[in-house]
Amino acid sequence: MKVFAFAVACVATGVLLAGCSSTKSSTPSDGPKSDFQYLFDRPSTWTEKKVDTLPPMPQPGNLLPFNVSQNTPLQFALDAKSLTVDNDGVIRYTVVIMSPSGARNVNYEGIRCEDYSWKLYAGLNADHDGWDRTVENDWTRIENGDLNAYHAALYQDYFCTSKMPVGKAETILNNIKYKRANSTLIRGG
Repeated sequence: MKVFAFAVACVATGVLLAGCSSTKSSTPSDGPKSDFQYLFDRPSTWTEKKVDTLPPMPQPGNLLPFNVSQNTPLQFALDAKSLTVDNDGVIRYTVVIMSPSGARNVNYEGIRCEDYSWKLYAGLNADHDGWDRTVENDWTRIENGDLNAYHAALYQDYFCTSKMPVGKAETILNNIKYKRANSTLIRGG
């Protein structure tokens, strides 16, 4: 009886293994084929929302300051009226960068949480009264080590968690307004 049960178990295991094997053939030049595909190996199907209209120029009363580094003399602020979290996964915003001498730089940008990248859509024009779209660039990886790495600060502290936006625009704006960085929310500090 034991021999019969053992023989049935062996046949069942053989059938199971045969059913799990791939019927695809491979050639030595192609290497082994597999139906399994890593998440990061999948072709991207992401499509960026077209940005036809730009927000109004920022007003001083709508600026929310945020910290980038204790070592930089520059001040950074986000225009609360411009921040959007769009259905393409991009957080778009206007940033104002001010130097101690009073010079300022104004950019309309986007950050993509999914792949740690940013894009410039427009900057302040030469007359300082509107947008200049000729400065637009492609998506670029965010750099961490720079003294003025405000993209990294926005991504890590306020915009993204687990490669996704932290929440709706209102949530992000409240976190910036009340200085609730992601690291303090996680630690509970």
